[in-house]
Amino acid sequence: MRSPGRRLPAPARLVAAALLLAALTGGAVGADGYGRARRVYMKNKVLEMFYHAYDNYMTYAFPHDELKPLTKSFTDSLSELGNLNLEHLPQDYSGSALTLVESLSSLVVLGNLTEFERGVLWLSENLTFDVDARINLFECNIRLLGGLISAHILAKDYSSQFKHGLYQDQLLRLAESLGNRFLPAFETPTGLPYSWINLKYGVMENETTETSTSGCGSLILEMGVLSRLTGDSRYEAAALRALRKLWSMRSSLNLVGTTLDVFTGKWIQYSSGIGAGVDSFYEYLIKAYILFGSDEYWDMFHSAYLAVQKYFRHGPWYHEADMRTGEATHWQLTSLQAFWPGLQTLLGDVTAANLSHREFYNIWQRFGVLPERYLLDYGMLHPTEKYYPLRPEFAESTFYLYQATKDPWYLEVGETIVRSLNYYTKVDGGFASIRDVSTMKLEDHQHSFFLSETCKYLFLLYDDSFLRNQNYIFTTEGHPLPIRSTWHEKFPAAYVPSNWTSVKDEIQPIRASALSSQVCPETIFGRSVGTPWESACHVPDAHASHRCRTDDDCGIEAITCKKRTCSMAGYCGLFFYNGNKSSGFSMIMRTANTSRLLQLRTAA
Repeated sequence: MRSPGRRLPAPARLVAAALLLAALTGGAVGADGYGRARRVYMKNKVLEMFYHAYDNYMTYAFPHDELKPLTKSFTDSLSELGNLNLEHLPQDYSGSALTLVESLSSLVVLGNLTEFERGVLWLSENLTFDVDARINLFECNIRLLGGLISAHILAKDYSSQFKHGLYQDQLLRLAESLGNRFLPAFETPTGLPYSWINLKYGVMENETTETSTSGCGSLILEMGVLSRLTGDSRYEAAALRALRKLWSMRSSLNLVGTTLDVFTGKWIQYSSGIGAGVDSFYEYLIKAYILFGSDEYWDMFHSAYLAVQKYFRHGPWYHEADMRTGEATHWQLTSLQAFWPGLQTLLGDVTAANLSHREFYNIWQRFGVLPERYLLDYGMLHPTEKYYPLRPEFAESTFYLYQATKDPWYLEVGETIVRSLNYYTKVDGGFASIRDVSTMKLEDHQHSFFLSETCKYLFLLYDDSFLRNQNYIFTTEGHPLPIRSTWHEKFPAAYVPSNWTSVKDEIQPIRASALSSQVCPETIFGRSVGTPWESACHVPDAHASHRCRTDDDCGIEAITCKKRTCSMAGYCGLFFYNGNKSSGFSMIMRTANTSRLLQLRTAA
């Protein structure tokens, strides 16, 4: 850890001088109220973080997969992801350079095309997947295949600026080779892929048939784009068949489980949530719709999102529940759940996203970082899962919320994240994971996603110039994929009042939710129409007084996304059976005032 009295490195000294100059001249302030010099300072702090991690990887671990920053050594992550059979590896095998692959898109985002070109050339000449290695399909898809595809697209876009000749699609050929090695995993009776596969020999004898929802339902972005780039439809067809089969296994509540058997198509674990084992399934449904434009993805996401809001949400938190009954099973926060506010921001459900994001921030402030698992019902850390492996999800959601709101408070949240990472995890050899957040004892591992996601989202928070000329969707590993008209099955309709199936007259509000109308509640309904929309699923009651004659006069609850009904007294509300036969049914009446969510903070 750095001594407080240590002399600042040259970049930091320059930033300090810039801050002093800004203070003396009054300090320019951006349109969002956040000073320009302060923004430049934070941008450079993130740059310093990235290159401290990247340079140490290149010095002590490259071309192996990941850095061990405490011992300044390396680990080949394929051995962790898939137990490499070392007896059958080539003698000169030195890993897949995973961190380099993961870093390529970040180098472009940071504006370092020289290092990007250098990495592209090295991979083109040295990387091979013809190895006897048992790997995890999901991890290799989002990390290696996604990294190669994204870097290929960026190389095509920036090849005119390369110093050593034009790019010749070398990374696409590597991605195609890897995609071909994935295909045998999908040869099951259900079309659901095996979780593990050998890169050289395919599915091994007696391979486990258990996989996760994320493992077989989060392949469509990378494999879909690979098909569009190569003209070979097999990759997208395999991923889509698996996704369709998985969706067909949902319960009557439109909920899915966490683990399943790819051979029988039966669920193994029925308890589910929005965290580990399921998270990217929801993420890829809406991102596939944005990237490819197919209503099939939207229809899946629409139903799935409503089910999550109905059965998992409790105030700002999301617990786990049984997919068959909707009954709560585990009241816990997991660090992977922190991606959800970012997903909600993409949807336009910004108020709900802000509410959850602030609770994650409170947990971050309490512990200094975000613990892997926190027990909500006991208000304490999970007894064994106390670690923090430099995860990016909270930074990711902070970036999305700032982009949507331009509220400078999110930039201050970013400052908190950057300070914590530098104070608790920065070591001489890179950035180390935290083994126990209660003691801040470190673990000798710098995950590749620290460079592909954590640093990238923090940098984009303070400098989004990469996004100004092109719309991108980021994969679950943070790799940017461009949104291209040629990849769309059709363009979404331009939703204006004349398109709505039911619009308000002078008295009654719109009788359709933003979600069902496929519009952004923040930018369309709230500003253009002025109705009290509180979430993407919310439909206000027909009358501001909440009086009703029939159920048709009642809307959709903003928080639970449940249908309100008309009581015998003539008021809209939520009704449920409380389990007490003598008491019969209980009624909850929520008006616009009592159900309203916390509003976005507009001042720091």
